[in-house]
Amino acid sequence: MMFSVDGSEVFAATGGRPFDPNLPAVVFIHGAGMDHTVWALQTRYFAHHGRTVLALDLPDHGRSGGPPLSSIEDMAAWTGRFLGAAGLREAALAGHSMGALVALDAAARLEGRVRALALLGAAPRMAVHPDLLAAAKENQHLAVELVTSWGHGRAGHLGGNRAPGLWLMGGAERVLERAAPGVLHNGLAACDAYTGALETAAKLSCPCRVISGEADLMTPAKAGAKLAAAIPGAETIRIAGCGHMTMLEKPDETLDALKEVL
Repeated sequence: MMFSVDGSEVFAATGGRPFDPNLPAVVFIHGAGMDHTVWALQTRYFAHHGRTVLALDLPDHGRSGGPPLSSIEDMAAWTGRFLGAAGLREAALAGHSMGALVALDAAARLEGRVRALALLGAAPRMAVHPDLLAAAKENQHLAVELVTSWGHGRAGHLGGNRAPGLWLMGGAERVLERAAPGVLHNGLAACDAYTGALETAAKLSCPCRVISGEADLMTPAKAGAKLAAAIPGAETIRIAGCGHMTMLEKPDETLDALKEVL
């Protein structure tokens, strides 16, 4: 479904059901270089179980137009404008990795408009290795390879997809390869520059759950727990045998963790 935000056409997937702003809404926000497709299972479930769903393609990602936004703060402010364009006075937010920082910052900005929050693959600081930043800046395929390798646990390296014949890392590479030049670097640089997560976390008052993979190398579970400790009343969930890409590596377990908060 297309929306107009800041004069650009923006795409959001609806989980296979028509968008209905009169139902409780859940907005899903992807990570750096990714798009709405990473939420395929979770969006479909919520859309068919009493929620209306919008899985965003952030500007210049996936099927959305507009220039990429250069900071987490800008993405969070844009998310608020997207909710307005969609006619949503209130929504739950679920974000992964970069999208988790965006959801966190947006929840603090939007105050009572965010009824619940789920942060997947999140940490107070998401510093990015200089070699990865450099490769992404030069649009080298090495950047795609590093993100997919560091982003998946052991099972993902060996295949890992519950659908026979499909490979988790290969699928993630295809998504990142579709990104326009500079998009992955822009997102990684925004994560690297964002330093206000703990201060922002302390401002939240909505129900929140921080979901981490026990084998996450990019945002370790102990870092997720530190972020959760800064959010009043937040819960933590650790998913066993899982790396950074929780919603793809362990889709059913991730869905179970999301059901209880969204």
